[in-house]
Amino acid sequence: MANTSSLVFAGIAPHPPIMVPEVGQESIAEVRSSIDAMAELAERLTASGAETVVIISPHAPLDPAAFVAYEGPQLYGDFANFRAPTASALAELDEGLLNEISRTAANQKLEVLRIRGFDLDHGTLVPLYFLQRNGWQGRLVALGYNFLSNEEHVRFGNCIRRAIDEIGRPVGFVASGDLSHRLRPEAPAGYHPKAHLFDEAVVDAIRTCSTGRIVNIDHELRRTAGECGFRSMLVALGVAQGLEPSCEVISYEAPFGVGYMVAQLVSAGRGSRPVAVASASRAPSSFGAELPALARLTIETFITTGTVITPPENASDLLSARAACFVTIKMSNGDLRGCIGTIEPVEDTLAEELIGNAIKSATRDPRFPPLRANELPNLKYSVDVLSAPEPAQLEDLDPNQYGVIVEEEGGTNRGLLLPHLEGVDTVAKQLEITYRKAGITPGTPVKLFRFRADRYSE
Repeated sequence: MANTSSLVFAGIAPHPPIMVPEVGQESIAEVRSSIDAMAELAERLTASGAETVVIISPHAPLDPAAFVAYEGPQLYGDFANFRAPTASALAELDEGLLNEISRTAANQKLEVLRIRGFDLDHGTLVPLYFLQRNGWQGRLVALGYNFLSNEEHVRFGNCIRRAIDEIGRPVGFVASGDLSHRLRPEAPAGYHPKAHLFDEAVVDAIRTCSTGRIVNIDHELRRTAGECGFRSMLVALGVAQGLEPSCEVISYEAPFGVGYMVAQLVSAGRGSRPVAVASASRAPSSFGAELPALARLTIETFITTGTVITPPENASDLLSARAACFVTIKMSNGDLRGCIGTIEPVEDTLAEELIGNAIKSATRDPRFPPLRANELPNLKYSVDVLSAPEPAQLEDLDPNQYGVIVEEEGGTNRGLLLPHLEGVDTVAKQLEITYRKAGITPGTPVKLFRFRADRYSE
């Protein structure tokens, strides 16, 4: 199925102002993955040949029953409200396209209300800032949604697509929206242990090109997540409906307890490219976000109250499986603060395994004193889920693909090193460290085992 529409690109972008260097300053290190992904999205959109971009934002002025559109002739916004007045973006309104969108929507009994005298909201401004800073130049249509039903938001997306095809010029579409706002205790909307399920549902639907599932996400789950952008995505789904998809989650992270996703839905113009496939040994951070969240909750609860939490009810398939894992704690500067795990599972579920290893990592790593409560705000967590070890020869090892276990003949001493660690880029280095950890003298006869580890990080 070939795409014949004038819609040449459709994607989803987050909008935290902290991503903007003038706003975030040194804190941009926390959202580097999203910043890099926005540069990639801008490159793809530019390569598609899009002359105009339509952006729909959750933070435009809201009308309960009408979609809103910023009136031109020029659309401007800055980050003065975020203490960065010199950071701004300016674009010319595509009046012709906006007129056609309004006309097409009216034929479907959907109203587009023009708004005057407003600067662009940050939900529009952040994606526009990154598009322009990374090379895209063109005209803009900036929209906002309302309280109408899911179906009517999808239908409005259909109207936008018909308008794009009617004018016959290449147009890109960006749905601005963050995901859950309740992924960590310090998140701006508070913490909810099931909030991660919303992000996982969205990310998995896009990754598997089953985007229709997003429309049917349970309303109560959306409320629980405190999401910001669901309706933007619905409009994007309507815009892309009927076209050959090229879905990809370019990036997902949740450094402040809010889910930031950069994704592609359609790339049909010149410059479209095959979807990159993530390495299986590095689990994409979008799937399994509940693992580091559970490690954080376990450790913060135990250190502050002495209580061992129980595994979450209705745990995901991943947490319900039986597997070994390592829990790693790092300080904000990247230094290690604790790492303990199991080579083979000792509990019935990964959730139980993780909870036990998290507490040991925080309190029993012999290299460090037990964690103190005043350290908790400055820690990050990751969880490595291990495959079953398999016997290996020296030539079978690869520190970027496999972790290694060295076991002294007779099983007296044994050491393990996880894969894809910074600074461990050769087999010789990997073995040197593992021998040292195990207390085995180099040259001692050993058995070698290798394993894969899927890493889930905050």
